[in-house]
Amino acid sequence: MCTDCGCSIRGMEEHTHVDSHSEEGHSHSHEHQKAHEHLHHNPQLNDSKTISVIQKILDKNDHEAEHNRAHFEAKGILGINLMSSPGSGKTTLLEYLADVAEFKFGVVEGDLETERDANRLKAKGIPSMQIQTGTACHLDAFMVHKGLHDMPLDDLDVCFVENVGNLVCPASYDVGTHLNIVLVSVPEGEDKIAKYPVMFRQADLVLITKTDLLPHFTYDIEAEKCDARRIKPNVDILEVNVNDIDSVKAVADWIEFKRKMRG
Repeated sequence: MCTDCGCSIRGMEEHTHVDSHSEEGHSHSHEHQKAHEHLHHNPQLNDSKTISVIQKILDKNDHEAEHNRAHFEAKGILGINLMSSPGSGKTTLLEYLADVAEFKFGVVEGDLETERDANRLKAKGIPSMQIQTGTACHLDAFMVHKGLHDMPLDDLDVCFVENVGNLVCPASYDVGTHLNIVLVSVPEGEDKIAKYPVMFRQADLVLITKTDLLPHFTYDIEAEKCDARRIKPNVDILEVNVNDIDSVKAVADWIEFKRKMRG
């Protein structure tokens, strides 16, 4: 987790300029500078002082996440965090959702480098804002807050946060959404849910993607579903193959149902 690798400090310290114009931003930047200096002189991440610094960072993140959620709710927007390992099909799913969804949506897109995914979405007419995290292996609430300032929120029903491809760290950071959707693809193998339980414990919906490739892989899809429900008994699960537009429509219907439930 980030409390082990230290990216919670390094990654967040790198983007502190986002809120540097405000008093809170100065405090946030100063806190992370102290954290950075502490790591430089104390590379071990399991001492009590470092744990205290990391906890402060997580507390600040949670506070900002609540601010993001309130921002969504004020606009009547359902926020959804999309998480998975790289290559599971998050961006592709969003491209296909644009063709079938009855709701209007935008995307805050997270990657270490490049704007390729955001450009793909914009080509489909999807409002998108790219966040480049540099060395951080996840988005956090402050990064998402920055992205929201450049999104046409008054025109949206749903805002997706497409997190950095990673089955570990994103699960530990509340970015201020209402729901979590976690994707796992057939080519990844049938052990990912069992190996990364923290991620799937956060899921409201698990999507098993690229199911058209099942004939070419040894993959027990029912066993994967059992693993998911063992970790979180009430989780919803859908199979997705973008070549079967009905399976994409099922995802859109699930989101629309959740949106209407929130009023």
